[in-house]
Amino acid sequence: MAYVDGFLLAIPGARLGDYRRIARLAGTVWKEHGALAYVECVADDLTAEGAVTFPKALKLKPGEVVVFSWIVHASKAARARTNRKAMADPRLASLDPKTMPCDPRRMTWGGFRPIVEL
Repeated sequence: MAYVDGFLLAIPGARLGDYRRIARLAGTVWKEHGALAYVECVADDLTAEGAVTFPKALKLKPGEVVVFSWIVHASKAARARTNRKAMADPRLASLDPKTMPCDPRRMTWGGFRPIVEL
């Protein structure tokens, strides 16, 4: 079974193009270093009656959009190797956190072990 890193972010809508550019670069780097899949999605339908919505969970501010993304790895051990290599890659190491199109302190993420794969 695979192992998945999942991410939930709030991005200023006006900076979505900047985020997409960085996400394309990050996806290329992660895949070159071993990730099986890299997906970034912008929210399109967040109407979840009777549940905590993504905007509420992120404390979304006016003008922001929700981005949900995931990276698929062959295993948890493969994830550790891939993440270590990707984070050391000079293409990502050169990114300045101060100029990122999102506030990384508001990003939530975690590693997930699939329990159903069809």
